[in-house]
Amino acid sequence: MPVMAVPAGGVVADVVLAGAGGIRAPAEVFQRIFLVFLALGTLVGTVVITYTLYNAYKYRYREDVDPAPDAERPQMGELPEGGGKGKKLFLSFGLSAVIVLSLVAWTYGALVMVEEGPSQSAGQEELESLNVQVEGYQFGWDYIYPNGHKTSTLRVPVDRVVNVSVTSRDVFHNFGIPELRVKTDAIPGQTNDAWFIAEETGTYQANCYELCGQGHSYMQTDVVVMSQSEFDEWYSNTNGTESGTNSTQSPTGTESESGDHSEAIAR
Repeated sequence: MPVMAVPAGGVVADVVLAGAGGIRAPAEVFQRIFLVFLALGTLVGTVVITYTLYNAYKYRYREDVDPAPDAERPQMGELPEGGGKGKKLFLSFGLSAVIVLSLVAWTYGALVMVEEGPSQSAGQEELESLNVQVEGYQFGWDYIYPNGHKTSTLRVPVDRVVNVSVTSRDVFHNFGIPELRVKTDAIPGQTNDAWFIAEETGTYQANCYELCGQGHSYMQTDVVVMSQSEFDEWYSNTNGTESGTNSTQSPTGTESESGDHSEAIAR
């Protein structure tokens, strides 16, 4: 049963959760791709090493079995006779081609799902989601919610699709939350879209992954994943105002929740 929550426009509506809507979070998709490649690589490596050791043992030198020194042997460049006529070679190449092409097709399909977004992947026209504008600047991030509330800490509900529209006010940045497997460029005059689903409550960290100046290493903020009820309560109290909790003036003149970035750069 869908959960009732306050959507982007502030009107109560049905929210399709990750589990209820059958949507796989990008983090889950990338984790599955990693595990498949790891399992396949381990299997192939085990088979190759086992077959190599088997042939090394089978064709080891044995004085009582090996032919006499004057026996006729193939010359360099001459194809040996009596073999399988390349059957093993063609079989190994054929199996390798089938495995590689199948893996490429499966991986491409999974990445297309992440690229297109949850609506298309779920086969539905539209999914209720939380839309947040992300603006990067030297050296911090501003998060602007649909009601106009601006804050330097991203707060999102658990098990809900979160769309982020990322841009920059000055130089090139790159917005990423490694634990949630979301990452996109923040470019002045351009907006890049990405999405994620946080499946567990807690505090994560958003970083900048584009060298943008002397304060680049301090360009990080908290991403707080809350229960739906806690998020609804917090969101209803924002009233479209900038966050003023322990606020200080940022280098760009906008207020943020803490002065960590500017203080760290000053030090």
